[in-house]
Amino acid sequence: MAKKAHYTYNPATDNYERVYPTMKTRVMRLLHYVVWGVLMSGALWLFFGFHNETYIVKENSALKDKYKVLESRLNDALDVMEDIKDRDDNFYRVMMQMDPMKRSERYAGLGNEQRYSNFQKLSDSELLTRLSQNLDLLERQVYAQSSSFDQLRQTAFAQRDKLRHIPSIMPINVSDYSMSSGYGYRRDPVEGTTSFHAGLDFAAPTGTPVYATADGVVVAAERTGGYGNRIDVSHGYNYVTRYAHLSKISVQDGQNVHRGDKIGEVGSTGKSTGPHLHYEVLFKDEPQNPVNYYFLDVTPEQYQAIVEAAENAGHIMD
Repeated sequence: MAKKAHYTYNPATDNYERVYPTMKTRVMRLLHYVVWGVLMSGALWLFFGFHNETYIVKENSALKDKYKVLESRLNDALDVMEDIKDRDDNFYRVMMQMDPMKRSERYAGLGNEQRYSNFQKLSDSELLTRLSQNLDLLERQVYAQSSSFDQLRQTAFAQRDKLRHIPSIMPINVSDYSMSSGYGYRRDPVEGTTSFHAGLDFAAPTGTPVYATADGVVVAAERTGGYGNRIDVSHGYNYVTRYAHLSKISVQDGQNVHRGDKIGEVGSTGKSTGPHLHYEVLFKDEPQNPVNYYFLDVTPEQYQAIVEAAENAGHIMD
């Protein structure tokens, strides 16, 4: 765009003559433009910089929230893996007469803190380091547990006869009952005192089929006092299962039974407040939590529901 020209009338020459600005005027004009440019640039920087900083702060806050959600889910997964590890060491390997997996095998390679040193240069380094450590821990535990299950599978294949004689299914169809009383100490419904409940109670209609949970020999099929109609099955390998309060006994002493055979029906005989099956697992004459012996006929979801029901069962029936 062309610059504006300024003119003034000169009476001596009777002409309009162009007027050129002095050096001072030019300098003042330049300073005027510079000052206004600086002010406008500052205003624009403040406006957009403030909004950009606000956006970054919001994004950072949202990212932290996502990290926390991820950390929570990761911790839940680690809790599940810890439960699986305990079950592996204290049940599966005990059952197979195998030593627990060594700690050095389960947690190999996790002691190197140097691998997380790069995070120290970043903001939120503590959160990032903790998250990475937990991810590494979960990855290592999954790998170790997979290796352990491979070892168990090989041992189980070599001990197939033993597995047939270890209680490993539900004594009643999973769809036929509701859990009424769990394993452990509770208040006796008849005596009113605190006592140890050596099994699980499955509330079900009278006549509901009851099944042997492993191969074995019937060593008791009789009516007793508190247990009412009771069946004891010896499975060898120091295992015995007990089925009580039955309305009907379908086997007799000395009879061989196989896993899944019907041996009786649910009832309410003996010391009982309603129709249900009282089921026990004994190893070397010591009661075990039967929840640990359901691993052949239920899905993981069904098993989790059984565990939760057994822990929260409050309707005591014997």
